[in-house]
Amino acid sequence: MTNFDDDLQAKIDGKTKPLGALGQIELLAAKTARLQGTLEPVMDRARLVIFAGDHGIARSGVSAYPAEVTRQMVLNFAGGGAAANVFTRTVGMDLQVVNAGVCGGRFNIPQVRDEPLGEGTGNSVIGPAMSMETCKKAIAIGREIGAEGAWNACAFGEMGIGNTSAAALVTHRLTEASLTTLVGRGTGLDDDGLIRKHETLTRASARVSGQLGPIRALAEFGGFEIAMMAGAMLGAAAARRMILVDGYIASTAALAAARIEPKAREAMIFCHLSGEPGHRVLLDTLGAKPLLQLDMRLGEGTGATLAWPLVKASVAMLNDMASFASAGVSEAE
Repeated sequence: MTNFDDDLQAKIDGKTKPLGALGQIELLAAKTARLQGTLEPVMDRARLVIFAGDHGIARSGVSAYPAEVTRQMVLNFAGGGAAANVFTRTVGMDLQVVNAGVCGGRFNIPQVRDEPLGEGTGNSVIGPAMSMETCKKAIAIGREIGAEGAWNACAFGEMGIGNTSAAALVTHRLTEASLTTLVGRGTGLDDDGLIRKHETLTRASARVSGQLGPIRALAEFGGFEIAMMAGAMLGAAAARRMILVDGYIASTAALAAARIEPKAREAMIFCHLSGEPGHRVLLDTLGAKPLLQLDMRLGEGTGATLAWPLVKASVAMLNDMASFASAGVSEAE
């Protein structure tokens, strides 16, 4: 280890507790200190950015909800009524909503940042979800969003009917995991709907042969919101901000980001284990251990939002908890 690593571990081990007794909280504190390059890191300002976009593959019957729900939910975010709104208010996070490509055009309201790349992607069953040029533009816009402001941590959420299908396809082509292990019920498909979804995604994947890189996989099968989120993670990592990775869709973006720039992985904390079956595959691929397991599969960044107090607490432990020496407590022999 470097001298910094030695000093950091000594500081953690010197707190008034048995060695390792705070488990993942100690690992979180160490990760934050290394990311910021200081033994006294700061973790007091966080923002959740929700990217919204529609998916052409939704027209193939892969979701229990109609496509217009994407736009309706963006308006729900704007009105403060969604779970993400409730959770960010509760834990003290800022919230921004980005229209990455929702059907119906621009919102033109202060509560929504319009960055549309189109009114939904193409149907990946019959053609690319988007062009390579559009995918690269989505990533570039995301980089700007992830790097702006003065946040210590950034969480990223999503909204888009059909996006569990997009995530399954991108994950399938980047990990070679079978669609059987990746395809879940999404917004609540019944058994027949799940079979239809699997068959539809199998046809979509068969359209493109050979190995795909992360940008090509996003262009062929992803969503505007997923590509923009991957870019935002790259921008946040470059700004040395902690990235609070949410569930299945966000982890798909995280995998793509880490494949584009491997060092970005060092800034990522994986916040919870989603109820979607493909999420465990992604976590294993990324070598990640989630902080929480709450059987959630909502998206919107809700799992990442709930993990924010743990990240804050870990840094408070590192900075404010007494050492054996300062508290006059005897250490273990």
